[in-house]
This record gives sequence, C-alpha cells and structure tokens, in this order.
Amino acid sequence: MPQQPAPIQTSSRKTQRPLGRGLHFALVLPALILVGVLLGASTPLGSSTSSASAVAGAAAELAPNERQRKVSRLVGEMFERSHYSQLVADEKFSSKVFDHYLQALDMGRSYFLQSDIEEFEPLRPRLAEAVRTGAIDPAFVIFKRLVERNRAAITSALQFLDVEPDFTVDESFAYDRTHADWPKTQAELNDLWRKRVKNDALSLMLTGKTWIESRDILRKRYDRLLKRVDQVSNDDVFETFLNAYAHVYDPHSNYFTPRSSEEYNIAMKLSYVGIGASLQLIDDYVTIMNVIPGSPVAVGGQIKANDRITAVGQNKTGEMVDVIGWRLDDVVQKIRGPAGTVVRLSILPAGATPGAKETILEFVRNKVTLEAQAAKKKLLTIHSGDRDYKIGVIDVPSFYQDSDAMRNGEHDYRSTTRDVAKLIAELKKEKIDGLVMDLRGDGGGLLTEATGLVGLFIKRGPVVQLRKTGNDIEVLNDPEPGLVWDGPMAVLVDRTSASASEIFSAAMQDYGRAVIIGQDTYGKGTVQNLYPLDHFALGPNAGFGELTVTIGKYYRITGESVQNKGVIPEIALPSAISTTEIGESTRDTALPWDRIRPVTFEADHHLNEAIPVLLKKHEERLKSDPDLMALASEVRNYEMIRSEKTISLDLAKRKAQREADDSTRLNLINTRRAAHQQPPLESLEKLTVEQEPDTNLDESAHIVSDLIASETRVATTPTAPVRAQTRTGQQALAAAVHRSATAHH
Repeated sequence: MPQQPAPIQTSSRKTQRPLGRGLHFALVLPALILVGVLLGASTPLGSSTSSASAVAGAAAELAPNERQRKVSRLVGEMFERSHYSQLVADEKFSSKVFDHYLQALDMGRSYFLQSDIEEFEPLRPRLAEAVRTGAIDPAFVIFKRLVERNRAAITSALQFLDVEPDFTVDESFAYDRTHADWPKTQAELNDLWRKRVKNDALSLMLTGKTWIESRDILRKRYDRLLKRVDQVSNDDVFETFLNAYAHVYDPHSNYFTPRSSEEYNIAMKLSYVGIGASLQLIDDYVTIMNVIPGSPVAVGGQIKANDRITAVGQNKTGEMVDVIGWRLDDVVQKIRGPAGTVVRLSILPAGATPGAKETILEFVRNKVTLEAQAAKKKLLTIHSGDRDYKIGVIDVPSFYQDSDAMRNGEHDYRSTTRDVAKLIAELKKEKIDGLVMDLRGDGGGLLTEATGLVGLFIKRGPVVQLRKTGNDIEVLNDPEPGLVWDGPMAVLVDRTSASASEIFSAAMQDYGRAVIIGQDTYGKGTVQNLYPLDHFALGPNAGFGELTVTIGKYYRITGESVQNKGVIPEIALPSAISTTEIGESTRDTALPWDRIRPVTFEADHHLNEAIPVLLKKHEERLKSDPDLMALASEVRNYEMIRSEKTISLDLAKRKAQREADDSTRLNLINTRRAAHQQPPLESLEKLTVEQEPDTNLDESAHIVSDLIASETRVATTPTAPVRAQTRTGQQALAAAVHRSATAHH
C-alpha cells in the first residue's frame, strides 16, 4: 500500500511549521504487531528516547497506567479546545470512536466474533467520555479480547498444518474482508482461518515448494506470530485507542508515544545519532539489512548485510544483554544513544548457524545522514525532432529540514530547498535544457520547505493561504525573492503526492510556471499543530508523547482548496495506484472542500497556449510508444485484478491463472524490448529492476522537450499584477485536458 500523506503541522512554539510524516502508521501499528506484518519493517538506528516499553518477550499486563490516564485527559481537552472542526464529543461522536477502534484492531474482521461486538456494544456511547475523564479501561478490555482471539486463531492455524489440505476442492478465500460481517460462530471463524492457512500454503507452493516445505515455513511463521502476541505493550494499546479517537475528528490528527515521536523526528531531519544500519526482524533475530555509507558501521567495515545481532552492551564494560526474540523497536532503543558514546554488539555472521562463534564489535555513536531519503538528481537525454534535449530530473522524496542543526547555527544544515538549489546548480553546469521535479510518492514534510521550494522557481509573490479556527487567514509568501531556475519545467505527481507536494504543485500550476503531469494528487488540504505534551506535565521527560491537532486548512492563491480534490494535472498519465482506494476523498472523516477569496499574484500565461500542443503530442505517443502502450495495458490488468475480492484455493486453477498472468506480462515486456531492438526474455525471472523502464518519468521528459520546442513558448512576464479568479483560465484548461486524458485512458 502506498505511503499515506504527512499531516501538515505548525509548531506550537511558532518557530517552524512541520507538515508531518505519515501517519496512518500510528493507527495500525499495534494491529500489525499482532498479525506479523512488522516482520518486513526496517528501522534506522538513531538517537535515544525517554520512552521505555515492557521488556520484549515478557507478556505485559494490559491495563492503563496513571501516566496514560493523565495524557488521555489532556488529549481530550486539547481536541475540544483546538480542533478546526469544533466537533462536540457527544454520544454520536463516541459511536464513531467505537467503530474506528474496532477497525484499527481487526480491519479484516478475522479475530472478533459477532458475539464479542455485541458484548462490547454497551461501551459504544462511553468511549469519548472515557478519553475526557481518563477512565480508558474499556479500550484495554476490548484489546485484551483481541489478544485472546489472536492467540486462539494462530493456535488453530498451527493445528491446520497437521493435515495437508485438499488443493483440488473448488473453493475460494475472501482476502478483502474490510466490509464483511463479523463471523457469527466459532466454526465460521475457524473455517475462515482454515482457508487463510490453505491460501498461505498455496502461495508458497506456487513458488515451487512442496507441501512439506511450505508447512515447515508456515509453522515457523505462525510460531513467531504467537510470540508477538505477548510482546504488545500498554503503549501500543494506548496509542491505537487515542488515534481512533483523534481520527474521528479528521484523518490527520494523531497521537504519538515518545517512541513514535522519535521516528517522526528522524524522518523530518534526515539524520540521527547512531551507528548507521537498517534493521529487520527475521526469525527472532534482528538482522542487518544495509549499511549507510559514511556511518560508524560503514567506516569499520566489520558488519555486512544479513549479519545478526544477538546481544547489546552499553559503553566499554556494560553487560551484554541477549536480544534474541525481542521486539525490533526495543532492540533499536538499546542500540541508540548520545553522540560520542560507545555501544557493543554481539554479531552472528550471515549464514552461520545458531551456536557458532560470535564477534563482539564496538562502535562510537555519531551523526548519520539518510542520503537515500534526500533529494537526488539524474540527467536524461531525449531525442525529439532533429535534436537531443538534456532534461534534468530532481527526485524529491519528502520536504525535510534538520531544524536542530539550523537552530544551532550550523552553516550547511540539510533541507529540501537547500539541497534542490545545489542540485539545480550542478545540472546547470551540465547545460540542461529543461527540468522535471519528480514528486511521486512524496507524502509531505515541512511547510517552510514547501514555500521555500516554490521560491526557487518564482521571482516573488504569495505561495499559499492558511485559514485557522476563527477564520483568520494568513498568506505565506516566497521567503527568498529571486530565481534559481527560470527555464522550462514540469512537475510529476501521483496519487500519493500529498500535503507539501500539493502546495508546491498547486503554486507551480497557478503561476503557470510548470506543466503538472501524472495523477490527481492525494487531496490533503489540512494544517496540523504539533504539541509536545511534556510541556504540559509537571516535569520534563514525563513520557507524555506528542499530539498533532488539525487547526486549519490551506488554500491555493486562487482561493481554492486542494482538500479531497487534490491538484489536477494538465496531462494525465496511466498509473497503477487506485484513486478510488487511495486519497483524502476515501477517508470517512475527511474535512470538506471549499474555497476562500483569492489573492493578487503575477502569473505567466504562456502555458495556456502550449498545453494543447503538448497534449496532442502526448496522445500521439500513447498510440505509438511501446513503453506507454505496455504501461497502459499493465494498468488495465492491475485494475481488473484489484476488482476481485476473492481468490481460488484450487491449486491447478491458481497455477493456470499465474501462468496466464505471467505470460501476458512477459509478452508486454518482450513487445516493448523488441521496439527498442533488445533481445526477448525467456522468463520473468530474467527481468531485473534495472531493466524496468520508468515510463512516466521518460514521458515527462518528452513533454518538457516538447515544451522547449513549442513555438508557443514565449519568455514574457506580465507587467501588471493579475487578480486571480476562483478558477483561472489555466485551471479551467487543466480540468478540460484532464477530462479528455482520463476518458482516453
């Protein structure tokens, strides 16, 4: 599932306005622990935190503590006082909290019985009041029942492995149960899990494994899941419940435990204090997945991918604590610590069997920069007409800023705006003709970085409007007048481009500064305030966590919101991301779209004439370019598969379907390869990631080259301000073009 957009945040200290990072994560984390999805999650090793959860491996007594009751009362008060919608947390509101909480705990309706839901029903009108008073015991009662059901379900799954299923029976498994009824009987629930186990086994057998091999793999997998049940902490339960409450107000208000807050801060700064490795939990071992260049681990060269950490010690003489079977985040917390301090790791080399000789390595924690998550550039050469065009591409994964380094006066602190400016300078030395800003998958970041990035491409003027509770409207302007790039450019977006990405894209569109290409964006137009809750405690390091509360909405300088609607591209491109499943408009508590008064700004209107020409050339390529034709076919296949909610458990039928799907995809790939004078592939196994073209990026570069070649491009700037209407000619044209392109696809 694509990453959810970051909530726009404004600092409660008014020193910066972070747009946030995520955070559907906070809603689903505990549920994922129960069903084991976290086995695939990687975590960077960073700085220390004031939070500590129960020791991994020990079954925690799930009940609220006094700290959590205090935080609950504080959260309830702050939402009622500060949230933009000014909702009243009455019984109707409480009913929605009840539904959201159950959805967070059992989204697939595969654990609770209908009788459980009926038993919980008297709690429905009480949950909102529970948050306000701190009497949150009902949330823990519900969660403990989930733990019981989860343990029973996994135990039954292990028992189903004792007998080989009949893979010739014509039956199906409903893998999407989001809107299904709760199982009415234990027999119905058992049958659901029987089919789930059968599907898991069948999926492994389709890779060439035997039943015995598949059974053994699943037995280990389910044993690990059973162990995870006893590793759920009170904070997991508490965070899930408070987020069910917060998301009734809107999808982007969130509560973070101190540990979740730390991960958020790392994502915003793109740096942390640690040893520089990414970890993953595999078969009870915390395993090294990769080493970050330049980090303490990389400099030593003693750790490599797939090595396993079996124990952690503090300083040069601290006790080595065995961490096999621990929760991943608990191990991470033991490895993190202040810069300049020592951590010792006991390493079991990759491939070595348990019991083999281990090596104890010593590392000095230091600042690590996450270069892989920073803006980066590439250069594409596009042949069009009778010449080659050099098109620079800048990939912007997020809108980040190392605010601590900035406040400390460090001259070369990291930020999206600063990094992009440097990359543009490097591309200009390579004599680029045009530029593509790639914002696909960029779920947000810092508002100051969104306005700063816009400022690299316009001379001066307003960037975005903010309306807060009480209808106070603030206009944010280009913070640094002047231009870094004034040449032809496009912005490439998709459905997961959100928040800060939408502010940047909308401003580029409204100023007529760039062609917007791709998919309708996410449509997140709300603003959150970040509240460090320890500020409200009697002392520091109280472990209260942080809260983001939606305190406003942002608007384009034309007065229109992007809320729910997103930014509509001038030229639509095919994408496998579903706009009916992903986006603000799919969230049941999303705030509505509206508009406010426009502001005065100077727009360049040359794209109004250029876009029809660009669209015509694009549509010609849709009919002739093998990569675009293949992508459109793949998207149609994705949409057909996505429309199905069940899957056959007949092994022969599944094999036949798999072979047909693989054959269709291989034919598409080889047709495309033939058009590029490349030899055909014998099988999909021969296809590497490097061989997969980035078709939409290539097409974006073609569109920029068309823009350069277009005779309609004129380098003129209006001499008088243009009073923006609620919908400019540029936007109206964009909507018409979008409808045409969507119909074409």
